[in-house]
Amino acid sequence: MAKLILLRHLQSQWNKENKFTGWTDIPLSDEGRASASETAQKLKNEKIDSVFTSPLIRNKETVDLVLENLGKKDLPIQITPALNERKYGLLQGLDKEEVKQKYGADQVHLWRRSWDVAPPEGESLKDVYNRAVPFYQEFVEPVLHSGKNVLIVGSHNSLRALAKYIENISEDEIINYEIPFGGMTVYDLDENLKIRKKEIR
Repeated sequence: MAKLILLRHLQSQWNKENKFTGWTDIPLSDEGRASASETAQKLKNEKIDSVFTSPLIRNKETVDLVLENLGKKDLPIQITPALNERKYGLLQGLDKEEVKQKYGADQVHLWRRSWDVAPPEGESLKDVYNRAVPFYQEFVEPVLHSGKNVLIVGSHNSLRALAKYIENISEDEIINYEIPFGGMTVYDLDENLKIRKKEIR
């Protein structure tokens, strides 16, 4: 009936430098921008009716570049902080390897991937879920119910939160859910917004 596409933003400058970004507003890297045409090619055969993203520049740049490559710059775009990345608190701006050396790889993995363990003064995935999913339910689901296809461009943890909801992933299993830069999941949904088909590109 409708398709939902979750697209992670292209590589940012701090992704390239292996730093925790969170809510820090960092633009795409040159490599990220250069990969936009390749990412757009994965969407060339998809009809997209509406786009949702966050105000973070790395997400907005990804939307602009991908839609430009698709020749679809006129699509309606709704911007909401509900789709922002997880707030990494005191870790923002720090080198990930240095943080691992200080706190241990296991602790850092929990901060980055677990369901309800938050970094110091930051958000857990559960916190992200509690802002992203209500937005999705109120504003995205009605569009999908109307039979229109939706593209959501977000950061890693906002998309992980949505995937948890859409796929009913358990709190234990979500720790292993990863999306690469420019990676996308395409859901073919039925009239009840249940998954008929899932494709990872």
